[in-house]
Amino acid sequence: MKMKSFRGGIHPPGNKEYSEKKPIETFPLPDQVIIPLSQHLGAPCNPVVVEGELVKKGQKIGEGKGFVTAPIHASLSGKVTAIKNFPHPSGKDLPAFLIQSDGKDEWVEGLNSTENFLDLSPEEMKNKIREAGLVGMGGAAFPTMVKLSPPPEKPIDTIILNGVECEPYITADHRLMLEEPHRIIRGLKIIMQILGVSRAFIGIEANKPDAIKMITESLNHEPSVKVVKLKVKYPQGAEKHLIKAILNREVPSGGLPMDVGALVQNVGTVGAIYDAVCLGIPLIERVTTVTGAAIMEAKNLKVRIGTPVRELFQFCGGLTEEAGKVLMGGPMMGIAQHSLDIPVIKGTTGILIIPREKVEKEGFRPCIRCGKCILVCPMKLMPNTIGNFAAKELIEDAEKFHPLDCIECGSCNYVCPAKRPLVHFIRYVKAEIGAKGRKD
Repeated sequence: MKMKSFRGGIHPPGNKEYSEKKPIETFPLPDQVIIPLSQHLGAPCNPVVVEGELVKKGQKIGEGKGFVTAPIHASLSGKVTAIKNFPHPSGKDLPAFLIQSDGKDEWVEGLNSTENFLDLSPEEMKNKIREAGLVGMGGAAFPTMVKLSPPPEKPIDTIILNGVECEPYITADHRLMLEEPHRIIRGLKIIMQILGVSRAFIGIEANKPDAIKMITESLNHEPSVKVVKLKVKYPQGAEKHLIKAILNREVPSGGLPMDVGALVQNVGTVGAIYDAVCLGIPLIERVTTVTGAAIMEAKNLKVRIGTPVRELFQFCGGLTEEAGKVLMGGPMMGIAQHSLDIPVIKGTTGILIIPREKVEKEGFRPCIRCGKCILVCPMKLMPNTIGNFAAKELIEDAEKFHPLDCIECGSCNYVCPAKRPLVHFIRYVKAEIGAKGRKD
């Protein structure tokens, strides 16, 4: 099987060995959950229940206004004891529900399974997906129903499933492909039917030969779906680079995959699509990797949305004395956390605990103009130049070098010998451009 890839990128240590052989374990029912009203890109939800109200597992508790949003649901049965600000993985304190478990874990009435799910119309399927609150589970958390509703003038001819999981340490998708391949394939068939597409690819990196074998065998010679073996490279899992590697189509600057007739979905997301359409189950739990050299035992856990990460650490034997930093996500795109009381949310692919000795000291040197960041940038940008303008707050000058095309993969940070926080500079420029646009 010939391997495909893209220009640029880097090869950071995978460090998958901590958890890649660990089967998915179901985390015990938590005593309480903290469920944020903001867990997706787009408009946050508004509460549809009140403090003191009794709720059941799977009950809708938050609903957003507008097209780009996704409802949220109770992940256990119990009492809503508070609706107020709590620590959020974004680094801010944001509104959330605090639900105290009643220990019964009872499902809300009316969640019906559909045996002949492929007999449903595309609109019926999309409605089930929307009502289930599905978002991209690879970390982006874009509302799934919106992604499955391209405008008529931009038809989709190819679907790509992202089974790459190129972020170091994280192995949740790898385990899903090994343990629940039929769930993934049925979810794929659902979105193929929704979009009227007859061709699909499943991209998996070469360092997961067991997943390639399992998915290939589970397809049972399905002629419309092919598994593509990809080179081990970061950020191979970025959707624009998957499209380039597999279809040799280049998404234009400022464009979306639909502009080149493609749609990319994470394998975890299509598994949740199967749950929503076939079983009637909303998104109330996900598989998350807890890993790193500073946790006693790394695990892949199926955990309820809203479970505090502190409890996950306890279930994994606790942190070691060498623990220095907690990242929500992996080392390349993860966000450092200031509290262990943050909850697992829909986009939590993993939680990484880094030893104190590996935490880089603050401070960086001026750019030495080596050009390494340019060579590895998968978007063909000039991170050094954008960073230099950002440091001097010359936003209009920085804007000329297309910072909005940056996918914030962190490749430039990784190779910079001066340890310049290039992604942070670019995020700053993006924010300033966005603020300017809102004023205009």
